[in-house]
Amino acid sequence: MKDSYRHTQSSPLCIVIYSMAILFFVLVGVLRDETVIQWVFPPVGVLMLCLAGSFHHLKVEDQGEQLSIRFGPLPLFRRSVKYENIVSVKKGRTTILDGWGIHMSLGGGWVWNLWGRDCVVFQLRHGILKLGTDDVEQLIEFLMTRLSKPSE
Repeated sequence: MKDSYRHTQSSPLCIVIYSMAILFFVLVGVLRDETVIQWVFPPVGVLMLCLAGSFHHLKVEDQGEQLSIRFGPLPLFRRSVKYENIVSVKKGRTTILDGWGIHMSLGGGWVWNLWGRDCVVFQLRHGILKLGTDDVEQLIEFLMTRLSKPSE
């Protein structure tokens, strides 16, 4: 029986985003005479650098009364789910259209996914959360222990 949970999933997604940022900066250097490029591409490149820094990994961690979900190392995107708000959890798979990142799913509910299609589907009191992870079985095992504990 697990008393606590902590898992960090890494992804090559940030490499793709870093590459896009580099491309924007290279185009600024190559197309120096294009005024629009000089004004638009540098901020877009910086935005891409921030996104890449935000999507290096996805950390899921027990924090006592709630489960913390954080993209990082630049902590722009995070959320927590109180155990008392979880009705049930089950193993699932995101669709190809769900993709990666943070967004509403076409099938309903929120998707928080860094890489891959395996996920834990949380039925919450108010909605659905599909949390992508490469540690589905262990996360469900941990959550089942938290959900079966009587309220104190």
